Amino acid sequence: MKMNHPLETIFSDHIRLVREAKDPKQYQKILLAGESIVDSLQKGGKVLLCGNGGSAADALHFAAELVGRFEQERKGYPAIALSTNPSVLTSLSNDYSFEEIFSRQVLAFGDEKDILIAISTSGSSTNVIRGVETAAVKNIPVIALTGKVPNPLADLSHIVLSVNSSHTARIQEIHAIFLHALAALIEERMCHAP
Repeated sequence: MKMNHPLETIFSDHIRLVREAKDPKQYQKILLAGESIVDSLQKGGKVLLCGNGGSAADALHFAAELVGRFEQERKGYPAIALSTNPSVLTSLSNDYSFEEIFSRQVLAFGDEKDILIAISTSGSSTNVIRGVETAAVKNIPVIALTGKVPNPLADLSHIVLSVNSSHTARIQEIHAIFLHALAALIEERMCHAP
């Protein structure tokens, strides 16, 4: 196979980004994000998640890891992916605008004990940014999963887990690693909390 074959590029880029994700500064951000989620859950809060397309799928996946289980048998943790209810999404899109689908739900469901995980590979999804702005009004901390920084989402978020790429698929692959790392950290802390 030629070295410039598309498959070679896909795997080479993925490996490079995984190596970058292992950077100690990134580790510290992942640990801080995990601690922030644990703190919210221990205070009786819940995890709200938003994203579009593949990022919505990542939000669903992470919510399932929390409500169900990741690797340990334990009680479920409250997590809501805000892209799951078609009636809510279509009514908000119709009655307000697609840009308001997450902000209206953060307004309805959010509480200052909660935490919002906002996922956008570009960092410029208007509906995600509106959700984050509403979270700020309600004093809800925000963890952003995004691509190359700076971007509007990163600028508005408390903790930013970023991937140094503009390629959506590669960013989503690293986001999956970040979310699995967070799920493992949360389970470890919550299952062994005093």
